[in-house]
Amino acid sequence: MYSYKVGISAQEHDAFVTSHPLNNLLQSSQWAQIKDSWGNERISFYKENQLVAVASILIQPLPLGYSMIYIPRGPIMDFTDEELVIFVMQSLKKIAKTKRAVFVKFDPSIYFQQHLVDQEVTDQKEAQHVIAILEKAGCQWVGRTSDLSETIQPRFQANIYKNDFVPQAIPKKARQLMRIAENKGATIEIGHLNFVSDFASLMKKTEDRKNIHLRNQDYYEKLLTTYGDDAYITMARLDIAKRYEEQTQALEKQKELKATFTENTRETKVTATLKEIQRLEKELAFLSTYLDKGLTTVPLAATLSLNFGTSSENIYAGMDDDFKHYQPALATWYKTAEHAFENMGIIQQNMGGIENNLDGGLYNFKSKFNPMIEEFIGEFNLPVSPFYGLFNWAYILRKKLRNRHS
Repeated sequence: MYSYKVGISAQEHDAFVTSHPLNNLLQSSQWAQIKDSWGNERISFYKENQLVAVASILIQPLPLGYSMIYIPRGPIMDFTDEELVIFVMQSLKKIAKTKRAVFVKFDPSIYFQQHLVDQEVTDQKEAQHVIAILEKAGCQWVGRTSDLSETIQPRFQANIYKNDFVPQAIPKKARQLMRIAENKGATIEIGHLNFVSDFASLMKKTEDRKNIHLRNQDYYEKLLTTYGDDAYITMARLDIAKRYEEQTQALEKQKELKATFTENTRETKVTATLKEIQRLEKELAFLSTYLDKGLTTVPLAATLSLNFGTSSENIYAGMDDDFKHYQPALATWYKTAEHAFENMGIIQQNMGGIENNLDGGLYNFKSKFNPMIEEFIGEFNLPVSPFYGLFNWAYILRKKLRNRHS
């Protein structure tokens, strides 16, 4: 016999989620603390008094006193157990009515596909089976959406698994680009709140470059303090003063070499030396603009990651585009995953969403790390109110308008 309870403790909820195959950070109790502008409840479901499913639900107010319930990457349960799924959906419907929710939206951690880059794949049989069970339980499948912006959470993501994270699996060109950052003097460190100010400044530069709106420093501090030791910032920095001194010395050596040239010196050697002098002078002029402002060390690129169970999630990443020729981003993302796998018992480091057509800036960058490309089955709506059709139409329209102006 099944039953449910509203108000399971955070400890019991998180213990169940982290031990479940569908474990996901967005179903952690801390994530609801981050989304504190929404209401929240933790629901537990039992079979013969044994815990078999949980859901951390977010409750968003809607006009006219109504609301919408959203369950990010949940509920956490066996979606192939038809009896359990039907009970959970019936229970969620009852709970939703007490919140005046028009519908419940959720996007379970079930995949259509999981495959390495350029690997031929077919859909997993379980996916269509789960969709059929959910539809039988009264849910409406949003479908196999084609654009990244059509769903709340990305329907495609790039996820690095520890067993696949080996240097030889990363393309040679990507490894060469990562070495550029080191050769140009960039250092990469792992930190926490001590890096948050520089991280926020990089995110602001990213906002301006991409003409998008992200978050502010207070929000990043909230992530770091809420998740504590399970949060970290990976930061690439450049010691401007040190780099300037090194390049000044290198320029002097090249000029000394040039002074030894005669009419018999090979033309290729002369050309190469002149190009190197020109490159060094250009970099020194660039670095001097920062020294003139009194800046001796600057942040180049950074990521902010959260860990939950054996999974690590790369939540935000930013870069100073003025230093893109130093290639700091690739090296920083690599260090992010390396740190997770080597020091935290993590088995997967999720790099986040990518374009649904597997062609675009996000995909082209993240695919360099030999990630698993994962396609979720997507969103479902569980209608609760007779006004569901009207509110869902307004919801879709609002999302389209927001995406058009973003």
